[in-house]
Amino acid sequence: MKGRTAIAKILKMEGVEFVSGFPQNDIFEAGAEEGIRCIISRTERIGVNIADAYTRVSNCKRNGVCLVQSGPGIENAYSGIAQAYSESVPILVMPAGADRRQQRPPSFIASKNYQGVTKWADTINFADRIPEMMRRAFTLMRTGRPGPVMLEVPVDIMNEEFDDAKFQYTPVKPVRSAGDPADIRIVAKALIAAKSPIIRAGQGVLHASAWDELRELAELLQIPVFTTLSGKSGFPENHPLALGAGGNTRPRTVMHFLDKADLVFAIGSSCTKETFTTPIPEGKRIIQSTVDERDINKDYSLEHAVIGDAKLVLRQLIDEVKVQLGPEFKRKNNDVAKEIKAVKEEWLKEWQPKLTSSEIPINPYRVVGDMVKTFDAGETIITHDSGSPRNQLLPFWESPVPSGYIGWGKSTPLGASLGFAMGAKLARPDETAVAFMGNAAFGMVGMDFETAVRENIPILVVLMNNFVLGGYIRENPVATRKFHLTSQSGEYCQLAEALGGYSEKVVHPNEIIPALQRAKKAVDGGQAALLEIITCEDNARSLK
Repeated sequence: MKGRTAIAKILKMEGVEFVSGFPQNDIFEAGAEEGIRCIISRTERIGVNIADAYTRVSNCKRNGVCLVQSGPGIENAYSGIAQAYSESVPILVMPAGADRRQQRPPSFIASKNYQGVTKWADTINFADRIPEMMRRAFTLMRTGRPGPVMLEVPVDIMNEEFDDAKFQYTPVKPVRSAGDPADIRIVAKALIAAKSPIIRAGQGVLHASAWDELRELAELLQIPVFTTLSGKSGFPENHPLALGAGGNTRPRTVMHFLDKADLVFAIGSSCTKETFTTPIPEGKRIIQSTVDERDINKDYSLEHAVIGDAKLVLRQLIDEVKVQLGPEFKRKNNDVAKEIKAVKEEWLKEWQPKLTSSEIPINPYRVVGDMVKTFDAGETIITHDSGSPRNQLLPFWESPVPSGYIGWGKSTPLGASLGFAMGAKLARPDETAVAFMGNAAFGMVGMDFETAVRENIPILVVLMNNFVLGGYIRENPVATRKFHLTSQSGEYCQLAEALGGYSEKVVHPNEIIPALQRAKKAVDGGQAALLEIITCEDNARSLK
């Protein structure tokens, strides 16, 4: 059989439902022959974003696959793959490559140039090695720290024939490891003894499907929980012990309980110090559990560590805590939940003027407040875009279901939310997928709204248009005054309509909820929708 046929057959065996990308790769045709759906985006990056979000919302139980052509195709995909790497998302990228005889400058050799932003990048050098190398690719995606994997396929390999007898392949099963029992005993003892412990839950909880175990441990010891930005929705945010997500912005509950904590237990978190995750205050005792030894004692000095899968480690801790407490133990009837509720209510009261503002142009926080009122968060997958949309949405949107929120920030390419919403809808078609973005973000990727229309992926884009690059005026006052550096224009509602979607423009705050309801109805009817909401610029942020 031909190399491309072997690849397509393996993708089918591994449960791949669709491949996304742009514009030409022989695996598209081979995949179609095997019944694998082909989704062509308008740009390579959006093809990667679709595969990325599909994987996230599937909690890594299914891996998105992206195909692009050699040269400019894989060159244009870089930011999307770098973003997946920064967020530890296990997607498979298979670019076409130059003929083996041309694997030299000036040909762009993807497997060499992408080694810094992939877990593994290699070139298939003989067709009969395809089963071996595909097995390796799926093993690396499903074992240890997740991350994107790249297999470059030279064009001559695509069409190279090899003996059918050499095609032997068995789908890869995930391999997980539990924590060292001695470490588990130490950590359980520390959690029991702590007076004011707090749990920091990262994306590893979602990847491991460990939300039930996390909730059980928190309830057992009455420990408040906050998540990282990428871990948001790993703990139900309507739970009495939920503090919300600690990102670049956060509910007041996060810092309130972090400041008073005498022990921070980070589970499924790399504990990386970066802009979009709330830092752990200096001097705190920290215990960390992660799948990757490279995270240990990286940015924070640790009291103890456990290396292992979040789901397995949490189950071990639950069992060990019960052993150490003994059969007569009764759950503490403390006042943690009451304190959380009181702090949260006071904080929300202070933000009500913005969340319910009647000003025109519309305050962006009013948009967030009305989305919270309109959508059923239990049946919605929402993702922010870079900048102000992320800062404004994160503290106030409560996600009660796992992967109901796609949070991202370690790499922040504008416009990623559009592809993310499409990938989310493909992963969970019965839920409403929403991209919350600004005019600058849509300006980056807006033509790919047509991809959602053409491919019958009914997402909802809530676009806040304030006609500026939000937040940049204070950094560029002279350039803005002299050369309008931060000014933008555009009729995005008209663009969405021209591309075949449902669209409305909203200029009055009282029209937000009715417009959201009409757009939701259009989406439920199978139509991609965009709401352009004319807003003011509001750079206020919830930090303390």
